[in-house]
Amino acid sequence: MARPPRFDTSLLLDAAVRLTAEHGPPGVTMSAVAAAAGAPSGSLYHRFTGRPALLAEVWLRTVERFQEGYFAALTSSPDPRTAGCAAARHVVAWCRAHPEEAALLQYGAREFGRDGWSEEHRRRADEGNDRIFASVADLADALGASGPQDTERVTLAVIDVPLTLVRRHLRDGTPLPVHAEELAERCTDALLGAVPQG
Repeated sequence: MARPPRFDTSLLLDAAVRLTAEHGPPGVTMSAVAAAAGAPSGSLYHRFTGRPALLAEVWLRTVERFQEGYFAALTSSPDPRTAGCAAARHVVAWCRAHPEEAALLQYGAREFGRDGWSEEHRRRADEGNDRIFASVADLADALGASGPQDTERVTLAVIDVPLTLVRRHLRDGTPLPVHAEELAERCTDALLGAVPQG
């Protein structure tokens, strides 16, 4: 029976997340990840074709983990306003529970070298983005949004507001206050309640 690999992909990506939280995307190199994981460099090249693939995988894994809970929150209630508030709370709660991954998500795909990603990696990123935009559009429709301004208000409510609340604390290196989820929910609820019913 073959022995399981000592340095699996998840462990290597975890090390890349830690490096990103400490040094940003430039700190995520093949040699730095190998050193942080205590792994030989060959372990990385066995799993990733090069640094662009490593950067793509660590960014996509983090985004997809976040999005899984976000989409669940957006469909957690038949009432769209309640679901939107749940999504806002999820943003804050997830970032509280995963501060290093939240720090990584302050960077965009371009900062993780998207231009050098494989076609498959770019496809995964585009599908995730498209799903976010479609979900927000569905929420806006369910709320009775009647035009671009209403849709922009919904986007502000369920994406921008909770992310802004989190980003300030991440940049300052301060913990999220205990009332952050409640504050995000109240702000989101106020914005969603202002969408005119079509």
